[in-house]
Amino acid sequence: MPVGDRRWLLRLVIAFAFSQAAVSMARPAVSYRALALGADERAVGVIAGVFALLPLFAAVPLGRRTDRGRCVPLLAVGAALIGVGCGLSGTARSLAALAAWSGVMGLGHLCFVIGAQSIVARRSGPDEQDRNFGHFTIGASLGQLVGPVAAGLLVSGHDGAMGRTSALALVVSAGVAAVSLTCLRRIEPPVAPNPPAERGGPDQKSTSGKVPVRRILRTRGVPSGILVSLAVLSATDILTAYLPVVGEDRGISPTTIGVLLSLRAAAAIACRLVMTPMIHRLGRTALLTASCLLGGLLCAGIALPVPVWGMALMLVALGFCLGVGQPLSMTTVVRAAPAGARSTALALRLTGNRLGQVAAPASAGLVAGVAGTGAPFMMLGVLLVGAAGLGVRSTPRDPAPASPALAPAKAREEAPVPAEECRDRR
Repeated sequence: MPVGDRRWLLRLVIAFAFSQAAVSMARPAVSYRALALGADERAVGVIAGVFALLPLFAAVPLGRRTDRGRCVPLLAVGAALIGVGCGLSGTARSLAALAAWSGVMGLGHLCFVIGAQSIVARRSGPDEQDRNFGHFTIGASLGQLVGPVAAGLLVSGHDGAMGRTSALALVVSAGVAAVSLTCLRRIEPPVAPNPPAERGGPDQKSTSGKVPVRRILRTRGVPSGILVSLAVLSATDILTAYLPVVGEDRGISPTTIGVLLSLRAAAAIACRLVMTPMIHRLGRTALLTASCLLGGLLCAGIALPVPVWGMALMLVALGFCLGVGQPLSMTTVVRAAPAGARSTALALRLTGNRLGQVAAPASAGLVAGVAGTGAPFMMLGVLLVGAAGLGVRSTPRDPAPASPALAPAKAREEAPVPAEECRDRR
């Protein structure tokens, strides 16, 4: 790959943006469709949790397979499953069918994300990981920016006939998922005729397949990266699934809810554009801990009966805080994991994410049924604050406050001055 050629990353970001836009349209639309089919808060939580149920068991086998092979086929399968799950959710006539197709959608999203993250890990040098993972997750934020607004407009568009309009939003999201399939060319380099030297050879393949999961999980940095990612994604997921319920309870229209969710995503994009300077100034561990702590306080604040403009300000600040967690947790896991099992480590991180996506919405549904629609956000606040506390204790300290990207400049500063230059200075 030519030095500085990052067109593969641009294509990957565009493909991820379309697939994430499809999912971000479908998740609130599924909630609205469930409400139209007669679901209560508990049922909405269960259906939101099923999205992550199949991925919970499939992540590690898919990661093992990705460690030993190419990633683009997994991206294509993921985009196709997202489209099928979205489209058939729109035709579901029962809550059980809606939950099942939501699970298919979740499996497709898992396939796409494992393949995409593995490509970034393979094609990024140590000094490029923070930047490339940050730019990669911009694709997710772009999808989260557009998807909820589009879903809100479609669901609100026809005199409140929520069953029909939510079905329309789900069918449109299936079409958006199909577009991502057109962006997958030339993301991975072609396989050479004799690739053992480039890909590590048979010995490395067998070694990468034999790294025990227990050993990966015992590596310092991997558990904290998984925990932070679980907490951040659970917060994003419950916001997406439960803000429509809060809106119905407080009389906020679906269009306004879509705008509020998109404000959060826009703030996450802004965060990732300035992430490298923040890492240089604060260090990776301090930035990760502070963002989780502040994010927890903001999540708890959403439970308060604030006006819409106050909720908008909190969601912007919350989006900025949550935008830190995902790319830095990816970098933490990739750097800590054994070299031959990075895709498996990323898959374990996604398993933690899916565990949170199964448990958090279901728990949120139970809490909301007992204590009201704002209670799940108090639960999220506790989860994020706990992740901040545990993460700072188990994450390896940064080798230096600056990112590795500054290493060449620092090396030039510390290098001995040539004799000729010394004579000139004298």
